[in-house]
Amino acid sequence: MLQMIRMLIALAAALIAAPTLAAPIQVASPGGVLTVSVDVNPDGRPGYSVSRLGRVVIAPSRLGFLFTDAPKLERNFTIGGESRRSADEPWEQPWGERRFVCNRYNELRIQLTEKVTPGRRLDVVFRVYDDGVGFRYEFPQQASLPQVNIAEEITEFAVADAATAWWIPAFQWNREEYLYNKTAITEVGIAQTPMTLRTANGLHIAFHEAALVDYSGMNLQNEGHGRFRAVLTPSSEGAKVKRAAPFATPWRTMQIADSAAGLVMNDLILNLNEPNRLGDVRWVKPFKYVGVWWEMHLDKSTWGPGPRHGANTANVRRHIDFAASNGFRGVLVEGWNEGWNDDWFASGKDFSFTKAYPDFDIEELARYARSKGVRLIGHHETAGNIAVYEPQLEAALDLYQRLGIDAVKTGYVADMGGVQARGADGRIHYEWHEGQVMARHHLKVVTEAAKRRIAVNAHEPIKDTGLRRTYPNWVAREGARGMEFNAWGQPPNPPEHEANLVFTRMLAGPMDFTPGVISLEGKGQKIQSTIAKQLALYVVLYSPIQMAADLPENYEANPKPFQFIKDVPADWSETRVLNGEVGDFVTIARKDRKSENWYLGAITDEQGRVLDVALSFLTPGRKYRAQIYRDGPAADYRTNGKDIVIEERVVTSADRLMLQLAPGGGQAIRFVASER
Repeated sequence: MLQMIRMLIALAAALIAAPTLAAPIQVASPGGVLTVSVDVNPDGRPGYSVSRLGRVVIAPSRLGFLFTDAPKLERNFTIGGESRRSADEPWEQPWGERRFVCNRYNELRIQLTEKVTPGRRLDVVFRVYDDGVGFRYEFPQQASLPQVNIAEEITEFAVADAATAWWIPAFQWNREEYLYNKTAITEVGIAQTPMTLRTANGLHIAFHEAALVDYSGMNLQNEGHGRFRAVLTPSSEGAKVKRAAPFATPWRTMQIADSAAGLVMNDLILNLNEPNRLGDVRWVKPFKYVGVWWEMHLDKSTWGPGPRHGANTANVRRHIDFAASNGFRGVLVEGWNEGWNDDWFASGKDFSFTKAYPDFDIEELARYARSKGVRLIGHHETAGNIAVYEPQLEAALDLYQRLGIDAVKTGYVADMGGVQARGADGRIHYEWHEGQVMARHHLKVVTEAAKRRIAVNAHEPIKDTGLRRTYPNWVAREGARGMEFNAWGQPPNPPEHEANLVFTRMLAGPMDFTPGVISLEGKGQKIQSTIAKQLALYVVLYSPIQMAADLPENYEANPKPFQFIKDVPADWSETRVLNGEVGDFVTIARKDRKSENWYLGAITDEQGRVLDVALSFLTPGRKYRAQIYRDGPAADYRTNGKDIVIEERVVTSADRLMLQLAPGGGQAIRFVASER
């Protein structure tokens, strides 16, 4: 008995002597929907978790860093302090899916300090919204870590419940241009972001990042049991990120909603970016355009010089006339400049961005376009060789400014790890499209273009992380499998592809998908769509620049469906997602920023559907003429995609419409408001 008493006394003494863990520090969203908990475990490892309405959504997940030249920053921490603030900062977009954005959150800043030498410090900042969470690391200026050389983050996202994931692979040769996988989260490999999940209880979560500036892009590696770890895009220099303190990382983001539609209505990515730095940006004009582009993908003409060169003066003049006659502001011309030889894809070393081929009179065409109320859209394909492009950048943009060309499409066609950049040592290094070098490069292009009032639309880009808020001339980009795969892709884009994009890639920001191929003809293969779906894509897939991608003669042969493409705007004051499921279907309504008219687009996958839609988004007490472009009774993407019915009826906000979508089909509606 005495021995037992001694053991109990010893145990009690040990418990008294053992360090006690402080309770987690918590911050809730303004409406109390989401709660973030932050703590440090007995080993001094910091972590966080996220709960929604009392239920854990993200289980305890680690935070920290590995360095190439210093001990890891991952354990032996204590919480040295905390601070909080709240914000309710609505703001106005100069252009966008909606005019006004609500930015309401609660913020928690945690100061982490190492308990051992060298006693380094790291701050972690959480912003908690009712529909999402963003957090980032901030490295303060400190003698113990003046230069930060990051080998990897130890950032985790531990999904608490079983879930289905929609994702594309990272570190593959074709950048972001892949069809989406739909798997259990246990079957995800290394995924690019955004990656979208639907948990077993129906909750939707999208993982991404915001404000990717002077840093390496984040990917997500499956660690098993629902746990994902951040994996940064590689660099040729060893360390994936090299920065001098003080600096902040991009925000790591989780958009969280009850429904797929809720994800699309979420403004988290935009809100986590800094406000506009360019001042008055009324010169940034949303617009629609045509171009010398689809014909090259069909092999009717070539980018390079020769007898079938597409960028010749006569052909471009014809496109300018077509644009002017049909109300399009822009004409894109690819292949106009020297360097489009047989070797351009391999190296890009011969590109000149100021010298036109002899059969392309850029001075005369720019003048002729302006005389017709049209602007040429510049094109800078680099083949991923920024070592050739950057020394010419300012002169190339000066040329466009002088000619009145106020938008440029840039391109970086190169395989993974194939970007050629000149390093500080003066040598050529091979980099990745989403590495730190390219994050710096894209902002260099955007800021130089802004000095000359030129908008930028990047293809084969770095991912979109909402920087259009800070730099509103960064109007769009590609960054996904676009329309050109319908010309020659094997396979072409399947009917579900666009319904995947809405809830994955499009959560990052606008995409220059280039819709509107109403001929439904690729290069010897049919597009897996109906005409009505091609029209609906102008509403469903948001971009402030929208291309009418088909050949002019195909529009001239189909004037009735073409009318919708001519009518639909590219700038909106309001957006409503009326229904939708990832990869299956979606219906979106948007209000024109310049009128009281509304537009609706609905698309489906390979399944035909009937969708019941309430028109309550229309202004009560007002009548509208609904100009309807719908799949015909025989429409089917496999057999008769061209069957379309165009009709009109009068509706009000009290009405409902039954949208009947054919397999691979869609429906587009223009609601023209009556005078009060």
